Amino acid sequence: MFASHLPAAAQETIKVGILHSLSGTMAISETTLKDVMLMLIEEQNKKGGVLGKKLEPVVVDPASNWPLFAEKARELITKDKVSAVFGCWTSVSRKSVLPVFKELNSILFYPVQYEGEESERNVFYTGAAPNQQAIPAVDYLAKEEKVQRWVLAGTDYVYPRTTNKILEAYLLAKGVAKEDIMINYTPFGHSDWQTIVSDIKKFGTAGKKTAVVSTINGDANVPFYKELGNQGVKATDIPVVAFSVGEEELAGIDTKPLVGHLAAWNYFQSVKTPENEAFIKQWKAFKKNDKAVTNDPMEAHVIGFAMWVKAVEKAKSFDPDKVIDALPGITAPNLTGGISTMLPNHHITKPVLIGEIQADGQMSTVWETSGLVVGDEWSDYLPDSKDLIADWRAPMSCGNFNVATGKCGGKGVN
Repeated sequence: MFASHLPAAAQETIKVGILHSLSGTMAISETTLKDVMLMLIEEQNKKGGVLGKKLEPVVVDPASNWPLFAEKARELITKDKVSAVFGCWTSVSRKSVLPVFKELNSILFYPVQYEGEESERNVFYTGAAPNQQAIPAVDYLAKEEKVQRWVLAGTDYVYPRTTNKILEAYLLAKGVAKEDIMINYTPFGHSDWQTIVSDIKKFGTAGKKTAVVSTINGDANVPFYKELGNQGVKATDIPVVAFSVGEEELAGIDTKPLVGHLAAWNYFQSVKTPENEAFIKQWKAFKKNDKAVTNDPMEAHVIGFAMWVKAVEKAKSFDPDKVIDALPGITAPNLTGGISTMLPNHHITKPVLIGEIQADGQMSTVWETSGLVVGDEWSDYLPDSKDLIADWRAPMSCGNFNVATGKCGGKGVN
């Protein structure tokens, strides 16, 4: 009876939420993710939509304001009635929206590398866990570059702090001396890097090969790399491996002083596969810009969106409970030529690539895993986490099952 009062479009379209910062410190990274979602939805509609329904994107701007993310997520779910949300970049924004997705029982696809130590029923993590990025990067530096001293430099929030906690525990377990690890945090949008870069240079003069492991996020990367160039810090002296700098961030800076520095991701635009070549061509056409670049979190949205479509088709429903249950085991092609799988812990399988920054702002792959790596949600290197696993399938249905005690809620959270 009430349905007849609704506009026809509301009955005929299925809404998809896009929750990415289009202003503020994270806009440099997140605007592209909004655009790639619009492209994927447009492409899916050309194929006839999903279950015979057209998809309608609903874009909001949480403006790099972490509490506003929760407000906008609630609006998308309750007011706009979206079937799923693709969004967030920083872990603090993800942590901000988590209670909303749990309370309202909706679905979030989160496309960015993160610190792990989490597995939620309502979240699907399509970016890398630490064992799919941070740990392999440190292993590469120790083995290939013979690094013995480590600067862990990050933005001051949960992702860098937890990642560095894991990396510090890992390095100490590998026999690195405590005095050979320097940890530094700066606020979002930090711009004055002179003293810090000077400290890094000084730390690197102890006669041991030194590297910087960077979890610096957002637009603070621009002045950081500029200052490295100003102070003559070359990749041959102190290489920097970044976890949050991709082709999009490099597009805005003079990359010549950065040549040879490294980035660890699960995808680079420079990857030569038919899937990637088709994606790049499609992206440039959508952006109407032949210089438009692609990056890793975009690929994570490509995979996550394809998995959501498949899960809806498998469940024959947009109902969140049915889609959540359908997602584990769903596969989708990644752009590096493999097939990624959604695991019972709501993480995916991914290859790990380490790339060297080139003068044109692209990455040249210098190392990659031989196959896909299973995303490990709980770190083996933290005492509170080493006994925890996640499996959201019945009968376990638990994000933190303690294998030592045989109980769910092994860390006091779920």
